Amino acid sequence: MTRWAGVCAVAVAVAVTGAVPTAAGAVPRTESTPTSPPVGLKEAIEQTVADGFPGVVAYARRGERESRIAAGLADTARGERARPDQRFRIASNTKAFVSTVLLQLEGEGRLSLDDSVETWLPGVVRGNGNDGGAITIRQLLNHTSGIYDPTTEPEFFAPYLVGHEWDHVYTPREVIARAVRHAPHFAPGTDWKYSNTNYLLAGLVIEAVTHHSAPAEIQRRILAPLGLAHTSFPLTDPDIHGPHLHGYDLKGRDVTRFSPSYDWTAGAMISTIDDLARFHRALFTGKLLRPAQQRALQTTVRLPNAPAYGLGVQRMDVACGSEADATSVTAWETDGSGPGFTSIALTTADGKRQLVLAANVFDLGADLQHERPFPPSKGLEEAPTAALCG
Repeated sequence: MTRWAGVCAVAVAVAVTGAVPTAAGAVPRTESTPTSPPVGLKEAIEQTVADGFPGVVAYARRGERESRIAAGLADTARGERARPDQRFRIASNTKAFVSTVLLQLEGEGRLSLDDSVETWLPGVVRGNGNDGGAITIRQLLNHTSGIYDPTTEPEFFAPYLVGHEWDHVYTPREVIARAVRHAPHFAPGTDWKYSNTNYLLAGLVIEAVTHHSAPAEIQRRILAPLGLAHTSFPLTDPDIHGPHLHGYDLKGRDVTRFSPSYDWTAGAMISTIDDLARFHRALFTGKLLRPAQQRALQTTVRLPNAPAYGLGVQRMDVACGSEADATSVTAWETDGSGPGFTSIALTTADGKRQLVLAANVFDLGADLQHERPFPPSKGLEEAPTAALCG
């Protein structure tokens, strides 16, 4: 889950008290592949660790040249260094995988994005002013449905954060049922508001159309064809298996172990910087979708105060140059923030420039109180410019 769309763009916008120190207060040595990273990226990653993130991993691409950087610690208790191959929870980056499957299904003629939710999920969105017959699949994917999101409530996470039941399970239908007990924020299509409920419903639509589980369809249609061997979709397992970053809150507590059940098709996936970069490159260079669906993916919402949000992806202009000679690079962006992890992926439309970055702090409790959930970071803000500009 995330309210922090475009995490790097807002990285220094709000002050916060407290930060996670590195071991002995030092900035550990940066490691990279023999291919040199873009100028300034290594320094931005090191600065992000100095700013209070225990560890950061990043992938960058310039044409055919790739570089990988790791700085800081993956596990502060054991002093284990961060490495580029380590897994992390990608949270809402998951949404782009889900929208891709639905777009593929439309391309195959098995559904239309203009189908109502009621068509595929009869009776699921009903009551208290909610009407699944008035909401389209497209409106789920671009967050114009108006459906309430119960994962913004502190009470929702009480089993985890108060009861410390890290393996507590919410089913998708339980979360949706809690959502429709609330009136919608607005009539469908009249405004924009981020809601994880949209993507839980999108996952159920995949299952209604295919008669297979949504994770199985993601595996068959995306992970297997692209060879994303280090990407997984846990349903209830609170652990991250294999080499991985540990995730922390702002007080330095390890929150890696956390059931992803509540997030499901809104944000439960685990991946690596390399796998996420490969998916992005395939998606934005048209290798996963037919032309009509590619256009739909990248058609952004045109409503007052709405970001340039498409279908699970967002267009972002990365500022380059000085204020006096300002230029920008346009990229497509996904991001994810959830217990212990903050990540962002940026890819230009031609796939020639990329940045995928993951850092291991996100404080869910702070986020639920509408406070900054990760340290303010100059390095996090500067990384996209270093990777994509020049």
